Amino acid sequence: MASPLLSSGGKPDAEQIAARVLDRAIIIDTHADTPQVMLENGYDLAEAASPYMISIPKMRAGHLGAEFFSIWVDVNWPKQDLIRRALDLIDVTHEQIVHHADSLGWAGTADDIERLHRQGKVAILMGVEGGHEIEGDLRVLDIFYRLGVRYMTLTHTKNDELGDSSGDDPRWNGLSPLGRDAIKRMNELGMMVDISHVSDKTFYDALSVTRAPLLASHSSCRALCNAPRDMSDDMLRALARNGGVIDINFYSGFLSREFADSYKKIEKHVEEEIAAARAPYAQRGEHLPYLEEVELQRRLIKDLPVPSYTVIADHIDHAVKIAGVDHVGLGSDFDGIDSAPRGMEDVSKIPDLVRELARRGYNEQELEKILGGNVLRVMREVEQVAQRHHPSK
Repeated sequence: MASPLLSSGGKPDAEQIAARVLDRAIIIDTHADTPQVMLENGYDLAEAASPYMISIPKMRAGHLGAEFFSIWVDVNWPKQDLIRRALDLIDVTHEQIVHHADSLGWAGTADDIERLHRQGKVAILMGVEGGHEIEGDLRVLDIFYRLGVRYMTLTHTKNDELGDSSGDDPRWNGLSPLGRDAIKRMNELGMMVDISHVSDKTFYDALSVTRAPLLASHSSCRALCNAPRDMSDDMLRALARNGGVIDINFYSGFLSREFADSYKKIEKHVEEEIAAARAPYAQRGEHLPYLEEVELQRRLIKDLPVPSYTVIADHIDHAVKIAGVDHVGLGSDFDGIDSAPRGMEDVSKIPDLVRELARRGYNEQELEKILGGNVLRVMREVEQVAQRHHPSK
């Protein structure tokens, strides 16, 4: 697929463009689920032979500048224990930052990301994945913000107190009254409103309420892969008018129509196997460990047609064509997906994607925007909205 930005003439070699961009760009990944294995398996990010998609050596090899770690609690977790679980995940993330202060640094603002990049460190931020994690109490947003959370996904795979999910039947017909209040409070705090996972109606309702740009922290394009989690072209245009950014998800099932169609044929079997694996834990009042569930899913889908990593570039191309180059970024979902495209098995492979985009004709300025500049812009605009509410902030 040719890039809409491809131009002719005496252009530098694509490899040279990619090398220059990798040398200076702040590459930002807006979604990775690694805190789960930090908490449940005692995983240390500095582990040299890490089996996971995110580690300090892999981030270095991938030229990563900033990572948003997902504070995700399963929607089936006991409702009275959601906040505690989220706090445990936040705590273990902070522990890793402290233990590896030579390589990592906590970032609360766009300026912090740039400062840490100049210091040669990877900036670590956090996003709460699912409004259910505040247990219906907006005061928890303030607590999460003070602890370093800089976005919240309004829903996860099921409807919650804030609104309808793309993975569930409508309950609220979009945002709930509490969801509207949550967005207003997030605007006041300077916390980005993440619309990945929400229903289409919830997305449009969020647009009508927010006074700041929205973020789709890990979503792809529905025109290329008809998954409810992906964004339609109309949604992409609306997001661009809002000034927001879609960060392309790296999950094969949201990128490849062939993979998604093949998965549908075995979906019932996969769900049954996972339910069977969860059952003995549930009887003891426990949960199937996160890593065991992901590994089980990988075994069950091992024969599906995994696409090449170039399909990520296809989605970037499409999003650029529809929304514009100022509204596209990267949201891998690393360590939260059971199938990444061939050639994009972990964060160390990001340079190959940069080279592919350069081959498609993106220039250095465009690449810097897609790789992280657009997210930095959204962060700054969200921060400015909060400052207008709190002039002394």
